[in-house]
Amino acid sequence: MSAAELTRGRPAATLVLAVAAATILGALASQHLFGLIPCKLCLEQRQPYYLGLPLALATLLAPPGSWRRLGLALLALLFVWSAALAINHAGVEWGFWLGPADCAGGGANPASVGDLMAAIQRSRVVSCTEAAWRFLGLSLAGWNALISLGLALFAAQAAWRSGGR
Repeated sequence: MSAAELTRGRPAATLVLAVAAATILGALASQHLFGLIPCKLCLEQRQPYYLGLPLALATLLAPPGSWRRLGLALLALLFVWSAALAINHAGVEWGFWLGPADCAGGGANPASVGDLMAAIQRSRVVSCTEAAWRFLGLSLAGWNALISLGLALFAAQAAWRSGGR
């Protein structure tokens, strides 16, 4: 399949769905299989994927026409948002700007001092300012920024080129 054919409706939606699914599965595997506990900003970065997967599936299943083109355009916007979240988190990790004040954890209000002490002993504080893992110098937030930007650009190009096909 040529590059031009790949950026048309159904193949483009299939590729966005596959890459988005692989990305979120990788994030979940890093947490549940490899023990990388996500911080607040990590969890926020997953939200566009949780919205994007059903949108990409609906776009894939939509009949050719303006609905498919609209789905691709919405996916492009969604992954621009995803990239912005990831760039923000990477900037916090690199110390370019401050992260949210509540980025070191949180939870329910304890009923007593004993409950508070027990909660503190059980908790594992995950800071948004420290990358849990890096590959080729980029944290997971950095890689997510690149993947999200790629998905956004690809979906936008596909929406433009598809003509609804």
